[in-house]
Amino acid sequence: MRIYVASSWRNETQQNVVKELRSAGHQVYDFKNPPGGTGFSWSEIDPNWLEWTNKEFVNALAHPIAERGFNSDFDAMQWADACVLVLPCGRSAHSEAGWMQGSGKPTFIFSPGNHEPELMYKMFEKVCTTLDEVTEGLKDLERLKVIKRASVKQKIAFNERVQA
Repeated sequence: MRIYVASSWRNETQQNVVKELRSAGHQVYDFKNPPGGTGFSWSEIDPNWLEWTNKEFVNALAHPIAERGFNSDFDAMQWADACVLVLPCGRSAHSEAGWMQGSGKPTFIFSPGNHEPELMYKMFEKVCTTLDEVTEGLKDLERLKVIKRASVKQKIAFNERVQA
């Protein structure tokens, strides 16, 4: 399965999640080490990015480096079959997870430690407290895909028999 892992640059657990999912046989997009480059950072555009005004921020969204970083991540979101949101993380990762779930791509919340409760996490597939729960959830999705494909093939075969 193709997995998009959404998290924070500061999250120390993210790299372990990527590694474990890959060792479980999944293809995983790693925003910190995307194919053909390094991950996006506002400091590539301006070392003083934390001092920006709102207008400077809006202008920076059109910068070629920001465009390249956005396209890399968004292309990977479209490529992925599912998402794992690794807590703690911020606005960007939550935006990614919301888009994934809203696009019909199952999204799991991985909460390895104690975090502030969030009611809207109910919209996601499951809130998992261990990586084993995440990998089991992904296995369940793969099993459902196989069953769904088999069901579609059975319906096609049945329709062909009825029409014959």
